[in-house]
Amino acid sequence: MPKKNQRNTKGRIISAAWKLFYEHGYEETTVEDIISEAETSKGSFYHYFEGKDALLGTLSVLFDEKYEELMPVASPMESALSALSYLNRELFVMIENSISLELLAGLLSTQLVTKGEKHLLNRNRVYFKALREIIGRGQETGEIRKDMTIGEITKAYALMERALMYDWCLSDGDYSLSKYASSIMPMFLEGFREKK
Repeated sequence: MPKKNQRNTKGRIISAAWKLFYEHGYEETTVEDIISEAETSKGSFYHYFEGKDALLGTLSVLFDEKYEELMPVASPMESALSALSYLNRELFVMIENSISLELLAGLLSTQLVTKGEKHLLNRNRVYFKALREIIGRGQETGEIRKDMTIGEITKAYALMERALMYDWCLSDGDYSLSKYASSIMPMFLEGFREKK
């Protein structure tokens, strides 16, 4: 039970931080603001994070929380490719509505220069588990090709999502990420359909 409480506390801190970063900007948000929003203590904050900068690498946690929220809808979908399109669209809508362009660019850039763990590539994330589950189901039903492994298809899908986010950041968000992805991802995913 204590482990779950620890996860909840850490999750509350992360969620509060990103909410405040979006609403007030990264520079304007203080550790005290985050502690207040998370309804936790200073000791708890510093137990999990060295400071505000350490929270920049936690955006992947928010993505995973979104996937946990979406999986009950995506998992029972008849088509695995439709489920993957749905997950992508909903994640990108969340990004557009609650993650500032500057913070997303900051996350992507920290992943490029970090010497430590690259959170976006951590194969134990909920994100990768969800993708493997859906792709595996698609291979079992004959919808998704079997000449590629689940891992290879998962890697390609994740690569495409990161590429779309990176391009959106490079373009200063001058188009709708979710709308553009809704037109591109189905074409991309068709390449994984089992040819009859």
